[in-house]
Amino acid sequence: MPSDLNKRAYKFIIFCILPLGLTLLVQGCGVKSNMMTSLSRSILNNNDLVMVESGAPAYLIMVDSLIDQDPDSPDMLSSGARLYTAYSDVFVTDRERKKKLADKALNYALNAVCFAQSNACDLKQKPFEQFSAVVNAMEKKELPYLFTLGKAWGSWITAHKDDFNALVDIARIEAIMNRVIELDETYKDGGAYLYLGTLATFLPPALGGKPELGKQYFEKAISICGGKNLMTKVVYAKLYAKMMFDRQLFDHLLNEVMETDPNIDGYTLINIYAQQQAKKLLDEADDYF
Repeated sequence: MPSDLNKRAYKFIIFCILPLGLTLLVQGCGVKSNMMTSLSRSILNNNDLVMVESGAPAYLIMVDSLIDQDPDSPDMLSSGARLYTAYSDVFVTDRERKKKLADKALNYALNAVCFAQSNACDLKQKPFEQFSAVVNAMEKKELPYLFTLGKAWGSWITAHKDDFNALVDIARIEAIMNRVIELDETYKDGGAYLYLGTLATFLPPALGGKPELGKQYFEKAISICGGKNLMTKVVYAKLYAKMMFDRQLFDHLLNEVMETDPNIDGYTLINIYAQQQAKKLLDEADDYF
């Protein structure tokens, strides 16, 4: 990245973002939450991955400060979990750093659910039957916190995939996402189906993976979102088509991603990233198939 862009991004962070964060520290929690939502949306609609990557760390520090001032706000905690999860998933490749960020995101998400529903505290430590009972008792008003928890937990498992004990938690994420579907299968454009598809194809069949079930979930996610989230097709190609050596499906999905205008409200940033990943997978396809 050009040095002058680095400098401009740094100056923007120092003179705009951080003073804004300090101002928010003395504002009410509603103002903070609304501002975080607005900034998050602006990031999601940005089409410059380099700029977002440069500015995001300072924004995350600001989010930590806001949460420190309002540690029992489920909205603030949930926003923090979403942002840390997104940053780690898209920009972080170092394994140890990815684990640290995933740990923080999951901790924020677990606390958010706890403050939103007192019966949902200590979910990670509960035996699975108790865990399932709590999750299945959650109502539609808790849906945003429940979905964010499932996302953060899924990212946490990916970051800790070298730890067998972490893989055991796959069943917990499945329970969360199945409850999200029961409450509203169209929530976040069918995002729960994308995560269920990922979980079903995360492991090969010999280790418990369920590729055909995963395929059904991916197709459902694409149908509900109307193809707006290009990352769904990338994950579908990478985890299912590649595993099943289905070159025709693999090429079809990724070429569709490359041919689609990525500038879609709420998905621009992730779609730009999806196209980068799609190109990389297509370039490497002959080495695999």
